[in-house]
Amino acid sequence: MQQHRSVARGSLRASSIRHVDQGRVTPGIGRCPANDHEDHALKTFILVCTVAAATLATTACVPGQQMTRSGGGGEGGSDVRMVTITQETVAQRPVAAVLPQELTNYKGEGYRIQPGDTLIVTVWDHPELTTPAGNQQQAVTNGRLVQPDGTFYFPYAGKINVTGMSIEDLRSTLSTRLAKYIQNPQLDVNVVGFGSRVALQGAFEDTTPQEVTTVPLTLSQAIGRGRIDVEQADLAGFVLTRDGRNYPLDLDALNRDGKVAADIFLKPGDRLFLPFNDRKEVYVVGEVLRPQALTFKTTYMTLTQALGRSGGLNPVTSKGEAVYVIRGIEEMQQIPATVYQLDAKSPAAFALGDKFQLKPGDVVWVGPAGVTRWNRFLSQLLPLSAIVSNAAAAQYDMTR
Repeated sequence: MQQHRSVARGSLRASSIRHVDQGRVTPGIGRCPANDHEDHALKTFILVCTVAAATLATTACVPGQQMTRSGGGGEGGSDVRMVTITQETVAQRPVAAVLPQELTNYKGEGYRIQPGDTLIVTVWDHPELTTPAGNQQQAVTNGRLVQPDGTFYFPYAGKINVTGMSIEDLRSTLSTRLAKYIQNPQLDVNVVGFGSRVALQGAFEDTTPQEVTTVPLTLSQAIGRGRIDVEQADLAGFVLTRDGRNYPLDLDALNRDGKVAADIFLKPGDRLFLPFNDRKEVYVVGEVLRPQALTFKTTYMTLTQALGRSGGLNPVTSKGEAVYVIRGIEEMQQIPATVYQLDAKSPAAFALGDKFQLKPGDVVWVGPAGVTRWNRFLSQLLPLSAIVSNAAAAQYDMTR
């Protein structure tokens, strides 16, 4: 360091040797005035380089992004906690997904009439009651709608509250009431239009509400009919809403490693929500081939997956031991952020990185090698020296 400072002072003294006469610079004795322009520019460039070298030697660093370990608790929660990625760090195994017992206990039941259903009542030997609109009409036209308040009207039987009734319950009730006017009535009841629905929202290709019919509807059937948008869906964020309560279901974890989740039977009024993954991102920056933001639809993404999708470490400019995962940036005002470091000088380190699970919002940063920072500094310094040289030449021309 002292040697660099001496060089800088010597260069400053050498550039200051001039003959001064009444505020004007006079060429040295025996020198050609035409050469003073080149000497002046050369001295200026040497001065810039010498001062820059002395500055670098004094600060003992090269300009550029670097990751340094903090020595203590920072003010205002600005400190970070450094953790080395080792076998112990990644030893945690993912917790197996468990279905809520309330959902698994419900096995479906016989169909219950709901508001919005369309019913066909067939009374044998009495076509005026069965098809009042005529035999040429569609079944729905001859059907009778269950009103929003749950009531159903049929001639001679009057208005009946049928909400929650089974098909057999309604048939028995109608038989009893019609027996006052028809001797030993024979009738049948069928549902030809279903008012019960299951709503779909989010990252489905088809969000049309699905009917709950006399055949029980399962969650897997509803998802299959809705068709998941595999590019934009967040499988880990799926939510089933029933009777005002939300049930988070990680579809990726439930069907991971060859497992198939148990059937969940749906009820009328259930709502299925599959979020988009546009807010589920990790950011890979620094010395990789393709820095970018990566979205993922599964429960997690590993560090090795993120580096692989970004093209891997740049073999020319990256520093193998400077692979960092920065976590907790959004909460730095309350708690210190955590920085995980992976020494990726050996290819075996990527097996360790394949066990390290990233979380949404993580920043993966790969630092540059020392020679990379120095080369970039020179590439910025050389254009600056040309500007200084041109300015010195212009000043010389103006003073001639």
